[in-house]
Amino acid sequence: MNIEDKYKVHKSIEIDKLSTKPDLNLSMTKIFRKVEKLSRSLGKFQDVMYAHNRYSVLICIQGMDTAGKDSLIREVFKAFNARGVVVQSFKRPTSYELEHDYLWRHYVSLPERGKFTVFNRSHYENVLISRVHSQVVLNECIPGIEDEKDLTDDFWERRYEEINNFEKHIANNGVIVLKFFLHLSKDEQKKRILRRLEKEKHNWKFEPSDIREREYWDDYQKYYEEAINKTSTKECPWYIIPADDKAYCRFVFAKILEEVFSKYTDVKIPELSEDIKDNLEVYKRKLMEE
Repeated sequence: MNIEDKYKVHKSIEIDKLSTKPDLNLSMTKIFRKVEKLSRSLGKFQDVMYAHNRYSVLICIQGMDTAGKDSLIREVFKAFNARGVVVQSFKRPTSYELEHDYLWRHYVSLPERGKFTVFNRSHYENVLISRVHSQVVLNECIPGIEDEKDLTDDFWERRYEEINNFEKHIANNGVIVLKFFLHLSKDEQKKRILRRLEKEKHNWKFEPSDIREREYWDDYQKYYEEAINKTSTKECPWYIIPADDKAYCRFVFAKILEEVFSKYTDVKIPELSEDIKDNLEVYKRKLMEE
């Protein structure tokens, strides 16, 4: 079994039964070298994909606070042409964004053909943090949604259906959609938050909400499990990666991308037209005669 199949969600999952720890025997030195090599390989694929001009890539990365999303993005995409990858971070909706439906700000951030876009947190926040903190949905001013009691099971089922339809639509139009949940343990999160508090150079990363949100840990796990089970499809799959070891998590993430893109054998540098081919020597001579 390859890495992609190993971590892809093929059937209904129970998050608390999935390991958060590495399960491949690789040294740290090998992991760093492999990630660097994979980053260069992925960057070359993006260059060819840009010339091919048929596909784009949307990568959604979700995970609890301190799961390592930022550092993963930094390390895996560092060999890319800077114009070939865009990172979008979705925080609390602005007043302007709230004047549109909840998917609008995600739709307008989709990648152009030939490019990668990484959603650092994504449209899935609308079925995650919105489940834990219902005021987020009430702020959307949806007709008929006046109170928390209006957020019924049917409401959330409709939202899952809308998300699936959104992803199916963009996949049908050339966007390769890949979704990753960085599976972190509560104990490891505690260690990482303490590190932010104890090391002065990391203090800036700490927010009091990091502590408050831990109180909702079980709720978040429940809603992550439900969201993944409701929205992992053949066209737009979820991958669950153990995240207690950051380096290992980066390697698995990058390796999955490489294995997925290897299936797109139609992505090639386009050939020159016969007219241009036949006149290459003419163009060269004109330049040499300047």
